[in-house]
Amino acid sequence: MIEVRDLTKRYGVTTAVDSLTFTVHPGRVTGFLGPNGAGKSTTLRMILGLHAPTGGSVTVSGRPFRSLPRGLRHVGALLDAGDVHGGRTARAHLGILARSNRIPRSRVDALLDEVGLAGAARRRIGGYSLGMRQRLGIAAALLGDPPVLLFDEPLNGLDPEGVKWVRGLFRRLAAEGRTVFVSSHLMSEMEHTADDLVVVGRGSLIAAESLAAFAARGTRLSVTVGTPAAGALSALLLAEGAAVEAEDGGLLTVTGLDAARIGELALGHRIPLHQLTTRTSSLEEAFMELTADSVEYLAGDAR
Repeated sequence: MIEVRDLTKRYGVTTAVDSLTFTVHPGRVTGFLGPNGAGKSTTLRMILGLHAPTGGSVTVSGRPFRSLPRGLRHVGALLDAGDVHGGRTARAHLGILARSNRIPRSRVDALLDEVGLAGAARRRIGGYSLGMRQRLGIAAALLGDPPVLLFDEPLNGLDPEGVKWVRGLFRRLAAEGRTVFVSSHLMSEMEHTADDLVVVGRGSLIAAESLAAFAARGTRLSVTVGTPAAGALSALLLAEGAAVEAEDGGLLTVTGLDAARIGELALGHRIPLHQLTTRTSSLEEAFMELTADSVEYLAGDAR
């Protein structure tokens, strides 16, 4: 378990993390989401004791990480896949980590095989692709068989097979009762992987709840309507105060009225309906809606 209480980090007059409080529970995959500059990486580094907080506290399994002997046995982390010595081989890199944490050398070869790098184990890391470095970083995180795991953007550079493998890995680790905390900007992957979400913006907490609860908070219901009389139906819906958008394929997207009312209006005016489907927003749409005021960097005319 990871417990964050009133965690704050300031750099001069800039507040990177502002009084964050949340808990990451074992047996679940928790996604850590936020716009660029939201304070995610700084928070992960404070969890691992790499940055000292200005205020508040963070514990792993009830203790500050720095107080835990042989840290890889307690917490495994992938923060930056490129932060490795390019002149070493993958086997040597993991071997050094294993020796420093009193982990059996046999664990190195087993993990290289598990992450798909057995055939490249004796190659220098400097010649690895980003995806291969990500796999090596995941192997390093798993090396001590820890109960708590942290990953910062672990899917960067992975091909579709690799993404599928990582998704299954996280689910398996959580099913074993481990605490799995994953920072990512890929909303679609969080929809398929996470049980819970911690969402931050400009260093402050926006939400700490289940994925379903977060998506529901940001949901705007809409109804997709298919009809050969789109013009006539649009006029009726607009008169009722709905918002109507024409979509490809002759469909209408309607907000402001539910499917039952749309059906009643169409029936009353003898307008045939070929489709009437209620749609909820995706996690990405909910995220964009709830973090709109927390985005620090906007491109082009997004402002």
